[in-house]
Amino acid sequence: MSSEATVTGPGRQRTAGPDDAVTRSGAEPANTWAEYLAAARQLDGVRRGAAAAAGEQARSAEAAREELTVVRTGLASQQERLRELGVPAISLMPSPPELTEAARSMAGGPAAVLAALRAARGRAEAADAALAARRGLRPGSWPARARNLLVYGPLALLVPLIQVIVYASTGPGPASVAALICGLPMPAVAFVAGWVGIGRSFRAGPGERLDRTVRFGALVCLVPAVLVTAGLLLALLAG
Repeated sequence: MSSEATVTGPGRQRTAGPDDAVTRSGAEPANTWAEYLAAARQLDGVRRGAAAAAGEQARSAEAAREELTVVRTGLASQQERLRELGVPAISLMPSPPELTEAARSMAGGPAAVLAALRAARGRAEAADAALAARRGLRPGSWPARARNLLVYGPLALLVPLIQVIVYASTGPGPASVAALICGLPMPAVAFVAGWVGIGRSFRAGPGERLDRTVRFGALVCLVPAVLVTAGLLLALLAG
């Protein structure tokens, strides 16, 4: 019996010829090639995922830089306005616990930094809205004429009111005549006092000049004095 023969069952023999060896040698390269293709596909998937993650991080970093510029500009403007309102500079600086919390919130990479900056921007915009609402109630934010009227008006009415009180108390007589004469230069005095008072009461913005509405102020100071003087003069003449 030849060495190539093998027993495959009772009473039956099969010869292992060269074809079996060729089949086994051909199957091994096919399996190896399939494994190679699978590994290559897996490696390509990993590479694509890493590239996508790197691109997302780059976009997040760029967006974070832009957001940081916007937040810094807004905070600088807010600090300037708060200093004008008399807030101490030490109160505008973050405390160590706040710095620690901010560092912890940004430890997750560019995406976490971007999220933190967007949250900070939202809080800054809310603070801007609150400041704008408060400024709307302050005369310093009113139009120039309405704001200056708060100063010119009381000063313009002070002397005419005193003249009317003197006349009502004493009637036509020397006291009323003296009050009338003394009141003649008072519109000019009221205007000068108002001009100074506006400069002390209100402040102009950075790079701006305080509008004292000179003509409007002169008119406000002059009209009450002229009307009261004319009325008192007619009352004195009639008396």
